[in-house]
Amino acid sequence: MVTLTDDVGSYPLPHGLDRDTFDEAYHRARDAFLRGRDPRKDQFVLSHFCEVTINAFKQKCRSDLDVVNYPQQYDGIKQVSDSVHLAMEKGTFVVDNEAAILPEVCMIKEEAKALSEEIGKKIKLRVSVFGPMEQYLKEMGTVVYNDVLEGYAETVRRFAQNSVLNLKHVQTEVVSIDEPSFGFLDLGTDKETVHKVLERAFDIKGAVRQIHLHSASRVADLLNVKNIDVLSFEYAASPRNVDMVSRKMLEDADKEIRVGIARTDIDSIMAELHDKGVASPFVEQFVESEGVIRRRFNIVKKKFGERLAFTGPDCGLGSWPSQEAASLLLRRVVASVKRA
Repeated sequence: MVTLTDDVGSYPLPHGLDRDTFDEAYHRARDAFLRGRDPRKDQFVLSHFCEVTINAFKQKCRSDLDVVNYPQQYDGIKQVSDSVHLAMEKGTFVVDNEAAILPEVCMIKEEAKALSEEIGKKIKLRVSVFGPMEQYLKEMGTVVYNDVLEGYAETVRRFAQNSVLNLKHVQTEVVSIDEPSFGFLDLGTDKETVHKVLERAFDIKGAVRQIHLHSASRVADLLNVKNIDVLSFEYAASPRNVDMVSRKMLEDADKEIRVGIARTDIDSIMAELHDKGVASPFVEQFVESEGVIRRRFNIVKKKFGERLAFTGPDCGLGSWPSQEAASLLLRRVVASVKRA
């Protein structure tokens, strides 16, 4: 089985575009899609969301990733929680199905034909959405009310299912539900609750279902969640994660794995450069060499064999200093894997 390259999602904004301007354009784009209007007809939205999203997505596609996540440039929690807050005004944590949309996915769908023709192939899309436990932690804290948590699970399921495209020019290959706090800051829920919530959130059809984690400490609680196909972990900056998972565990549970093989922890990278006397690093210095990335890939490929379904960088490109640096990292990861 060939291991496919992908990315986790986040991506820097272009130079000159401030966060507040992008966020305003994002809100207006989402509102336009919900009202059945074309956001490209609003010049402000066209310039500060539509073109920004498509240009970033093109950069990712040009890196030759096998599966490309939409550029997650808006706050990942707010992608869902903005809509949840509106639902709460009606007394529910469950977002109406027609309101559970990701504007980035809608935009890629609208531009799919032109994008496919420009890059010369059908687009294989990866969609990421923050999961119910992460959403609950940010909104409610660690005291668990099961009905509310289950409401979040259903809401996340709707966002995920509505992002599965199966069209001539674009197909959603992977849906990733991200639970970065799981294993670090837990809700205190037992295995059965975790199982029930994730079964609900992952009750989607038409794509590979991936859960992205930053810690493997509670991986045993996930192996029996039948709706999860792939477990995804950081490795480049957190090598102990893969020590907690064996090929036999994956085989027994009939799961596959995604492992990050290039560092993206930019604050640590910059601190290390500063310690070496590099005060103003240039783009090449942010990105690890092909040799380093390839060695990591060879290690995890040997460990997991055909169970290693996906690989790419760790997550966290959104905080990188430039799109040029982020794009170089993606290209270097792809080259490293192809030459391994």
